[in-house]
Amino acid sequence: MLVQLKTGEKATIKNISMVDQLVQRRLLDLGITEGSEVCVKCILPFGGPIMIESCGQCIGIRRKEAKCIELERV
Repeated sequence: MLVQLKTGEKATIKNISMVDQLVQRRLLDLGITEGSEVCVKCILPFGGPIMIESCGQCIGIRRKEAKCIELERV
């Protein structure tokens, strides 16, 4: 899961089908698909979002959605 990564770690997305349909669509629009490599840039405190970088852009993802994204560490 995306929430298990630490700052600076990289992983490849394996499954995003468990994420809400609207969030899934937004990720696809941003080019984040299964097979994309992501890097955790920052984990904000107090239950805040996780900032990831993929395809040259930084994106904030709520922890609720990050728990539903399956990854494989690189």
